[in-house]
Amino acid sequence: MDVDPSNYNQIAINENDTHSVVLSYLVHNCYIETVESFVASTGMKQPADCIDDMEKRKRIYHCAVEGNALKAIELTEQLVNDLLEKNKDLHFDLLSLHFVELVCSRKCTEALEFAQTNLTPFGKVEKYVEKLEDFMALLAYEEPEKSPMFHLLSKDYRQQVADSLNRAILAHSNLPSYTAMERLIQQTTAVRQFNGSQPFSLKDFLSS
Repeated sequence: MDVDPSNYNQIAINENDTHSVVLSYLVHNCYIETVESFVASTGMKQPADCIDDMEKRKRIYHCAVEGNALKAIELTEQLVNDLLEKNKDLHFDLLSLHFVELVCSRKCTEALEFAQTNLTPFGKVEKYVEKLEDFMALLAYEEPEKSPMFHLLSKDYRQQVADSLNRAILAHSNLPSYTAMERLIQQTTAVRQFNGSQPFSLKDFLSS
């Protein structure tokens, strides 16, 4: 039965539901040891093949974040061999991470050769042209970290790509690409807007 959004704050929260939200977050982010401890302490049933799946996704995620994009691509293709073939945006982002790593290592000739072989073909599609120009422009700077495109060299950018890869792997396996906690925050924001309240702030919520 649908519930009037104005009455959401009157709904009792079941402890099992809370546990499910927490477990969803931990599994999504591959916190393996914490998942095992949480399951043991709450008596929840651990999803089948949960640990093996997290170990594989965690390794792929860390490869992407640490700049070993080619290894992340290799492991992804072993796990879901057609994912990057179908998701060209993600494939481009991963290849660009390797290009950036070469640039940061001052291997400009190698970076150029890699771009010509692996990135240039994406230029046939209009939406990649501007991205390609930004990446190739890094080669024009002796200190690319000080270029207008410095954000492409940041850990934040690598984490963004790694997060997208993790979500794509989950979605490919018919698992939620967003955690229950993220969906709750989205729903809370919608309810607050419906009631004319200030937008939801996780920082304010945690400090309240």
